[in-house]
Amino acid sequence: MSFLIQLFLKSFIETINLVGVIIIAGLILGILRNSALKNFQMSFGSNAVMLTGFIGVPVHELSHAIFALIFGHKIMDIKLLQRPDANGVMGYVNHSYNKNNIYQQVGNFFIGTAPIFGGAIFIIILMKYMMPAAYGDLLYILKTSLHVTVINRHAVELMLASYFGLLKVIFSPENFRNIYFYIFLFISICVSSHISLSSADIKQSYNGVAVIFIVFLMFNIFGISKYVPEFSIIKYNLLITGIMIFTIFLSLFTFIISIISRLIKS
Repeated sequence: MSFLIQLFLKSFIETINLVGVIIIAGLILGILRNSALKNFQMSFGSNAVMLTGFIGVPVHELSHAIFALIFGHKIMDIKLLQRPDANGVMGYVNHSYNKNNIYQQVGNFFIGTAPIFGGAIFIIILMKYMMPAAYGDLLYILKTSLHVTVINRHAVELMLASYFGLLKVIFSPENFRNIYFYIFLFISICVSSHISLSSADIKQSYNGVAVIFIVFLMFNIFGISKYVPEFSIIKYNLLITGIMIFTIFLSLFTFIISIISRLIKS
């Protein structure tokens, strides 16, 4: 009995190592997104969601579509942008998959959380062409995280300090005299306003998590997991954590801007 408990516990921990940071980031992004949109609507009216949505929603839905294709799902219907319907839906991707295919079932998690990655990648690419100095710093931070072999307090503090340094580069006095800085901020606000997950996204992600847990359980039963080096899991977590921190910073900035706009309106 204790052996079975250890197997389940080990599989649970491995599942958390793979998806835990993404789930936590998704919850934080959801809170920031809902609060920011509420403030924008109070400042600019009900059309405020369309102001950010005309860029943010297509990025959100295309992220779903791209990950669906990566995991072998068949896209049945796609709507990149529409006015909010009765349920507030501004876009959707309907896709189907083979429920007997483990790879496609695992893909449900990554398809559901795809807007977090898609939004971050879109903004990073935008940064490359509009703010190359900040882009260079971000790449350096992400590359540096791949050399960390132990997660401890020092590593976490170093990562956070690096991202605060990145913010100083983005909001340097020189950039406030650069028109591309304002274009970058506007597009980033649009994307980060719609980077969080809908209830349908979350439901799909949870279905994928259950399958991921079962896969890890099978790996542990047959002794396959011992061939996965521990340091590779650490590197994965640090890289994912870095991307999540970057997206949360952007969403937090959007939230702050929404508060300022609401105060001005008041």
